[in-house]
Amino acid sequence: MSCPPTPEVPESLPLADASSPVRTTPQALPEPSRLASPAVARNRDVILDVLREVLAQRRQVLELASGSGEHAVHFAHGLPHLEWQPSDASPRALESIADWRAEAALPNLKAPITLDVQAEWPEVACDALVAINLIHISPWRVTSELMLQAGRRLPKDGVLYLYGPYKRGGQHTAPSNEGFDVQLKSRNPLWGVRDLEAVIEEAERNGLRLDKVVEMPANNLSVVFRR
Repeated sequence: MSCPPTPEVPESLPLADASSPVRTTPQALPEPSRLASPAVARNRDVILDVLREVLAQRRQVLELASGSGEHAVHFAHGLPHLEWQPSDASPRALESIADWRAEAALPNLKAPITLDVQAEWPEVACDALVAINLIHISPWRVTSELMLQAGRRLPKDGVLYLYGPYKRGGQHTAPSNEGFDVQLKSRNPLWGVRDLEAVIEEAERNGLRLDKVVEMPANNLSVVFRR
C-alpha cells in the first residue's frame, strides 16, 4: 500500500513565530545571506507550468511572502516577459532574496521590498499578485486583507494566484492534509488549511471572480482569481 503524499511545508512563514516547530526553516547555504528550501525544488516547475498560462498576458507581478527568494528567481527566469517584484515581511528573507537575485542577475527580477500583508502596502504597480503557501499559515484576517487589496489594486482582468492545500466542501482532500491541519492549529489556533469555498466567497466580496482551480501534486491546489 502506498503512503499518501506528505503535505508541503512552505519555504517561509513571514507572518508567524519563527520559533514554531511547524516552520521548517530554510537551510542556510555557505553564502552568508542565502537560504534554500526543499519545498521549492519540489513544486517550482509545476507551479511555473500554471503561471505560464495564467500570466501570459500580464506584465508586472507582485509576489507576496517570497521567502527564500528561490521561487522569484525561477519564475523570473521562466517568464522573461514579466517584471517580477518579490516581497516579504521578514528581514532575514529579504536578505536571502537579495542574495539569490544578485547571483541570478536577471533583468526582470526587481530588488525585494518589505511588505506585510496586514500592514500598509507600498505603492507598487502590478497586474498580478502571487502568494504561495501563505494563507494556511497566517490568521484568516490575512486572507481578508489580501482579497481587499487585490480588489483595490488589480486592474480589470488582473490575476490573483494562490497555491497551497485547501479543504473542499468542508472536507480535507487527503489524510495527509488533515494531519497537517491539526499540526498547524496545535502551533497556532489561528492557522489552518482553509475551506476553498470560504476563500472564494471572500474574493467575490472584493470584486474578484474564480477563474480556475488546478489540482497539483501533494494534494495542493492552484487557485486563480481575476478581477
